Amino acid sequence: MGLPRIAPYRVPAPDDFPVNRAHWPLDPGRALLLVHDMQRYFVDAYVDPQDPAGPIGAAIANIRALLDVSRRVGVPVVFSAQPPRQAAADRGLLGDFWGPGLQDAEQARIVDDLAPAIGERVITKWRYTAFIRTPLAELLRDSGRDQLIVVGVYAHLGCLLTAADAFMHDIAPFVVGDAVADFSEADHRTALTYAAGRCARVIGTGAAIAELRAADLVAQGPR
Repeated sequence: MGLPRIAPYRVPAPDDFPVNRAHWPLDPGRALLLVHDMQRYFVDAYVDPQDPAGPIGAAIANIRALLDVSRRVGVPVVFSAQPPRQAAADRGLLGDFWGPGLQDAEQARIVDDLAPAIGERVITKWRYTAFIRTPLAELLRDSGRDQLIVVGVYAHLGCLLTAADAFMHDIAPFVVGDAVADFSEADHRTALTYAAGRCARVIGTGAAIAELRAADLVAQGPR
């Protein structure tokens, strides 16, 4: 019961990503960036979370780059975070698969490299999908956003189910395939394959940054 210890694995590169069925252009005027569950409890499950070439080290670096460009071009940023010491009624069936979950404020803290900026929203998350019992749908609607960029952990669990839920809300999800991390290369690839074929556009960090910058320049017009 509980999280496994996650050994290093080869992170799929953009050249290895599955073929997308959807080809939505990423638009900084329509998108919101969701940093999904990048808390100490989940990051510390990796055997060597400080390894920049490992799955979580690479994901943190790529999320950091996406945060930087999102803040520059006006893409709102929202963080999801599970609370510590969840009551059994709140934890529900998750307890049968993963035990009691994180237990203290230090485990619940978002990793320092990705700390929310002043004014950025942190939503309390209760289930795999970040839409259940949270204001995420309302935040998207109220800000006039109908695209959701999903990064974080774990790719085949909360990231994938949040993307699928966004799709079913008619919000176009973008899963950044090298800015998510998972239990294994097989799980990571499974998440990307399902997303690309059923509910999302899978995109690399470099391509996402390039599209956000290019669309922002077009929106600004000639100077």
